Amino acid sequence: MSGITKLFPGVRALDGVDLEVQAGEVHCLLGQNGAGKSTLIKVLAGAHQPDGGVITWQGEAVTLKSPIAAMRLGIATIYQELDLVEGLSVAENIFLGHEPTTAGFVVKGREARTRATALLKRLGHPEIQAHRPVGSLSAAQQQIVSMARALSHEVRLIVMDEPSAALDPDEVNNLFRIVSTLTADGVAVVYISHRLEEIRRIGDRVTVIKDGRTVAVGLPAKETPTREVVALMTGRNVEYVFPERPAPVDAPSGEPVLRVEGLAREGEFAPVDLELRPGEIVGLAGLVGSGRSEILETIYGARKPTAGRVLVNGVALRPGSVRAAVRAGLGLAPEERKAQGLLMLESVTRNVSVSSLSRFSRAGWLDHAAERTAARDAVRELSLRPDNPEVPIRTLSGGNQQKAVLARWLLRGCRVLLLDEPTRGVDVGARAELYAVIRRLADEGLAVLLVSSEVPEVLGLADRVLVLREGQVVHRAPAQELDEHRVLDLVMEGSPTP
Repeated sequence: MSGITKLFPGVRALDGVDLEVQAGEVHCLLGQNGAGKSTLIKVLAGAHQPDGGVITWQGEAVTLKSPIAAMRLGIATIYQELDLVEGLSVAENIFLGHEPTTAGFVVKGREARTRATALLKRLGHPEIQAHRPVGSLSAAQQQIVSMARALSHEVRLIVMDEPSAALDPDEVNNLFRIVSTLTADGVAVVYISHRLEEIRRIGDRVTVIKDGRTVAVGLPAKETPTREVVALMTGRNVEYVFPERPAPVDAPSGEPVLRVEGLAREGEFAPVDLELRPGEIVGLAGLVGSGRSEILETIYGARKPTAGRVLVNGVALRPGSVRAAVRAGLGLAPEERKAQGLLMLESVTRNVSVSSLSRFSRAGWLDHAAERTAARDAVRELSLRPDNPEVPIRTLSGGNQQKAVLARWLLRGCRVLLLDEPTRGVDVGARAELYAVIRRLADEGLAVLLVSSEVPEVLGLADRVLVLREGQVVHRAPAQELDEHRVLDLVMEGSPTP
């Protein structure tokens, strides 16, 4: 891809970007959210048409008029939000749009299942049954199905957008094994990730883009210092920096704003007790599937507990009621930001105001001017970019979309903020901004309950940490008393402690 440009109304998303990928290599594409990575891969996938530049495929200039045209050439894209149809079977998803048929009419289901099984075996996952509904699979298994769908087209180039975001360490190792198998067969991989340690492990070369422009092409992934890569991405030397936390105290002062007593859901997590005071950040650390997200969602009322209760300022909430939780002052920033936390077709203003619309009701009518003013004030408080709340939320980077979710709860005046993977899919520069925002909100009196798959993030932000393993709390301690190795030991082999 040479000199690729792409214009949207009022925005030059790509301004002469170059990308060169060789057969059999893992080429890592890096850049902050909003740098243009997503736009570039959508051009490569045929989903966007470039306004300038040339795409050359196997030595010949090509025009990718649609995703089908790209797929026919052997270019497949696996997006971070997997585009699978949950109600269809594994085999039906793998061959969706190019089903094996008789005379072009009757779908040959048995052949599709046989071929799907062979593809899954090639990827090292024969346990995934071709007849199972995709909706019954785990996130890691669904990702394997997406890879099998790409391979069903005799693909020569696979673009993987944040493929490890929802995976635990063992699943990441399996992903890397699959990538190595593909590249050994000559398949090229464009790998996008914000986890720089992964780039060093799996990558061959690196291209960095910033503000829609290429700032580095073909850097050696394993030899280029992390500091240099971060400086290229951000224009400044930014590392995994956390804001300074308040001086540690033996016991938090003040009455708990949130108290969880014996909360449990059968088959998901054992009884949990915790207290959260104003100004405090408590972290839940554990592997994917340890019950972390389920605990947050049960506290929020999105799941009904089988035992226990949740109290806010000493008042018990009605179990399984999101409305009761929100009215009591709870706000949730969910793990699946786009699917569960945002109205992707609406403006930033509506996404920020949606939980406070009654505040702008005037005799049964919505006061749009008051709504816009309040939303603008909320997003400015969090330095959301661009500083225009009327733009569609889908045009914002992941970090700024997350800020919009936080702004929603600030506008609502929430007392307890539940954060599930707050920096998932967010680049290093935007992470530092989000860390500072979360710490500032806590310093201003907000209580924060944080879930993250990244142990350094939990230890860097939280005042106290609860470590989870297989649905049980196995350890509690101030964050300063833990390190990454200790937490990993606990989540892998820990036994419950008081």
